[in-house]
Amino acid sequence: MQAFLKGPASISTKPVAAKEKNAAGSSGEGKKAKPIPWVEKYRPKNVDEVAFQDEVVAVLKKSLEGADLPNLLFYGPPGTGKTSTILAAARELFGPDLFRQRVLELNASDERGIQVIREKVKAFAQLTASGSRSDGKMCPPFKIVILDEADSMTSAAQAALRRTMEKESKTTRFCLICNYISRIIEPLTSRCSKFRFKPLSDSIQRQRLLDVSEKEHVKISNEAVSYLVKVSEGDLRKAITFLQSATRLMGGKEITEKIITEIAGVIPKETIDELLLGCQSGSFEKLETLAKNLINEGFSVAQLVNQLHDTIVESEDYSDKQKSAIVEKFAEVDKCLADGADEFLQLMRLCALVMQQLTRN
Repeated sequence: MQAFLKGPASISTKPVAAKEKNAAGSSGEGKKAKPIPWVEKYRPKNVDEVAFQDEVVAVLKKSLEGADLPNLLFYGPPGTGKTSTILAAARELFGPDLFRQRVLELNASDERGIQVIREKVKAFAQLTASGSRSDGKMCPPFKIVILDEADSMTSAAQAALRRTMEKESKTTRFCLICNYISRIIEPLTSRCSKFRFKPLSDSIQRQRLLDVSEKEHVKISNEAVSYLVKVSEGDLRKAITFLQSATRLMGGKEITEKIITEIAGVIPKETIDELLLGCQSGSFEKLETLAKNLINEGFSVAQLVNQLHDTIVESEDYSDKQKSAIVEKFAEVDKCLADGADEFLQLMRLCALVMQQLTRN
């Protein structure tokens, strides 16, 4: 009986071992060809690589030399290098070995209510830090807590953070990162050195995109690079993501302006001109057809509002009185769209007012 029981068991162990071996082999193969998003691949590794934010870089470099860092508050538009800057500074301070132990990074995706601030952040802040790096360089006796998207934290959580910030100043430095400084409570802003991150200039963006294109062997026309810079509006992260998406789509062929327009969801200039001509015609039926076509083609009305705004404000065909009435309606429509209103109705509402202003003469 025992021999009978042992037999199948001994037989069955071999396929399992073979399966495990195959699984291990396949996971090993997967590790070799691990694709990384270009945004992460070309993130600055040190403070010197941070583009365009000269004042912030100068202050951080001085702080790194003396290993003395104040509490920091970085604010500005998305994609301008706020998170990249503090991560690069932390890597320079602590080195690759101690970086994970000394830095606590909490993003908007993590829970950051009052309980997390009281428990997790407070516990991390109270730990003492000392010792030197493995490469023998001096290591500062403090840790860094990075609170990304700090403007989405509740007022109660921000208030709880205030006392921890003051109490643990000997062992911990805080870096708050946000898009809107007005959403951070006054007691926190007064405890931090504030740095505004500017949208990146066209020349800096262009240079970075050309560098990435060269390293990744991407064929892209000069017009496409210029258009990519224009579409991304100072957001380098968005520009690099669009470039990677266009490269995947084209599969080695040259990237053109038309491809960038499709990838970025930008409405072609001809479509906007056609809509404005429809408004000038005075025919409501024609306008309704154009609006339906826009929605059916999958264009975003919020994107249309942005582009129409630029077209009308920069145009010399309209009087100041007409522009003021139309721009006021833009604001109302944009607010309604943000609140979740129906896109077609809002587009018709906007086009009806534009038609009224243009045909009144």
